[in-house]
Amino acid sequence: MSRRIASFGWIVAGIALIAGCRIPVHRAPAAAAPTSGSATAVSAPGDDASDRYRDLRLFGQSSASSDFSFEARPADNLQQHTAPSEGGDFDPSVDPAGRQLVFASTRHSVHSHIYVKPINGATLVQLTDERANDAQPVFCPMGKRIAFASDRAGQWDIYVMDANGRNVRQITNSPAAELHPSWSPDGTRIVYCRLNPSEPEGELWVVDLDNPGTKRFIGEGLFPAWSPRGGKIAYQRARQRGSRWFSIWTMDFDNNESLYPTEVASSTLAAFILPSWSPDGTQIAFAAVSPAGDDGSRPRLSGRGRSDILLVDADGRGMQRLTNGRGENYSPYWATDQRVYFTARSGRSETIWSARPFQPAMEELPSPGAPNRRAASAQEVADD
Repeated sequence: MSRRIASFGWIVAGIALIAGCRIPVHRAPAAAAPTSGSATAVSAPGDDASDRYRDLRLFGQSSASSDFSFEARPADNLQQHTAPSEGGDFDPSVDPAGRQLVFASTRHSVHSHIYVKPINGATLVQLTDERANDAQPVFCPMGKRIAFASDRAGQWDIYVMDANGRNVRQITNSPAAELHPSWSPDGTRIVYCRLNPSEPEGELWVVDLDNPGTKRFIGEGLFPAWSPRGGKIAYQRARQRGSRWFSIWTMDFDNNESLYPTEVASSTLAAFILPSWSPDGTQIAFAAVSPAGDDGSRPRLSGRGRSDILLVDADGRGMQRLTNGRGENYSPYWATDQRVYFTARSGRSETIWSARPFQPAMEELPSPGAPNRRAASAQEVADD
């Protein structure tokens, strides 16, 4: 049986947490070709197709009645980069020169395809056009290739193509869903995650691009990000003592050996997911997702949770909030232009925004009782 992950934007793009806290996995006959909308439509709870899906729980089911601790600093220079008239744009990544934005989108099709555009321009180039879904694109450190995930072979696998969309090459081929590629600093290897329905914790694997048949299991976790400095990999991992809440972890990875898994950021009130390193490898951006449910047992699938972009030092200190509003912000990518790009969901729309983390020339301790300044949000800007 082949396995497909359904729904894009804020589900397959690593944000299953926002959409009812699950990644639906569609089981279809291995010989069946992808049909229109088969991997993008989500079956709502209670509909006729709901029994075809199995939930992979990605975070806990506790009430989130209060906020978690963070250092309030305002974001600087909030910008919107895409505005599709239909569909949604998600999974942003930027080339090493800081000039090109690559992302996945359903603006022209029920299937998600990969597009590229200038950061400060409007010209849009579609790189993929299969009757399948492509997502989670990321430039290699030299900017000449793009790795991405696709279900074009009947299940989710990792692919690599030239930055112009040519010479597509399949890197993995497993019955389990393989997602979220991240390049090593020298561009010779990719770390990715494998989702096995029987093991919802997820697995982290590394593949050598010169020898794709050689793959190494390096630990449990999801949605890895290789530090641009090398030597460390950030990822999300569920706590071990019965909780399904995710926190942000790092591991040392040297000479093909993974060592010292370290929890960097966690909360009992939100799931911390989808880490992305700063260009200098000293900080990590991630999404903090709070469920909509308040009954202490299960988030309401019909409710709306909250998701904000947070930052933390690589040693776990100095947690900051980049966004703080009524919308749902996720999929951060920290680019070399020092801006954090992310997807903002408002209603039925998904658009790509960026903000520059505020870095004061000199730290000033707040006066006792002084109000915290907070970050703006894409939703609030859109409402103005």
